[in-house]
Amino acid sequence: MNTSEIQVRTNKRYEFVTITGEVEKAVRDSGVEDGFCIISSTHTTGAVTVNEDYDQDVPRDLAAACEAFIGSLDVRFHHAEGNSDSHLLTSMFGQSQHLLVRGGELDLGRWQGIFFAEFDGPRSRTVRVAVAEA
Repeated sequence: MNTSEIQVRTNKRYEFVTITGEVEKAVRDSGVEDGFCIISSTHTTGAVTVNEDYDQDVPRDLAAACEAFIGSLDVRFHHAEGNSDSHLLTSMFGQSQHLLVRGGELDLGRWQGIFFAEFDGPRSRTVRVAVAEA
């Protein structure tokens, strides 16, 4: 299995940053022709998700929806750091994604891209990528 890391710098509390190109490079550099790729956040307040990466309104809309969703909750969080909302969103989105590798390339749909989902920014983040033969 080949592993690498991607460094992501976020600028907002809620933000979806495309990392598609970096993950594609990790897959190419691995030399794996047919297998799988795991993209994993190393943080409890940041997730990895796959969504549309063609129209830049989509990641902005997702971030706005996360903020609105959290604001609509009738809940009192007790965590002293004040970022329980970030932990909740990370649990809902998931900290990793598993994708197929076919012909040495990620098997993404036409409009799909990979995003680091920031829920506690701005921060510097690390995403790990593992690529292996099937």
